[in-house]
Amino acid sequence: MQIYKHTQVGTLILFALGFGVVLTATVLILVPAARVVVGLVLVILLLCIFLFWALTVEVTADELVVSFGPKVIRKRFRVEDIRNARIVRNPWYYGWGIRLTRHGWLFNVSGFDAVELELKNNRKFRIGTDDPQQLLTAIQQASQLAS
Repeated sequence: MQIYKHTQVGTLILFALGFGVVLTATVLILVPAARVVVGLVLVILLLCIFLFWALTVEVTADELVVSFGPKVIRKRFRVEDIRNARIVRNPWYYGWGIRLTRHGWLFNVSGFDAVELELKNNRKFRIGTDDPQQLLTAIQQASQLAS
């Protein structure tokens, strides 16, 4: 039973990477001698757009799944392994993408708001979201169903 599903598009990531693609493609056209290196950079930028354009969070009675873009990169948590969850605010320098912070791993595509999971094994994990209250409510609801 699905309790919650939300996809946040990383608008700023798309803009920044898109600008990088345009700039790189321009260099590729204007500097043919650097074709191999610049072409590789262009492929990497396009791959990053494909992989990190959005972050989807799904909560069911059994698990919480966080996935980027086409769901190739994802992390699953069993609801019964979550000890606590709370809304937090990330500092600007935590950035976007997948990061290891002093608060554990962070998956984020935009903004500063997140929900921090405290797991029963004492590890922490942050999920960046533009919908923190609804996500927290869904996690709490799933925890009650799992009890």
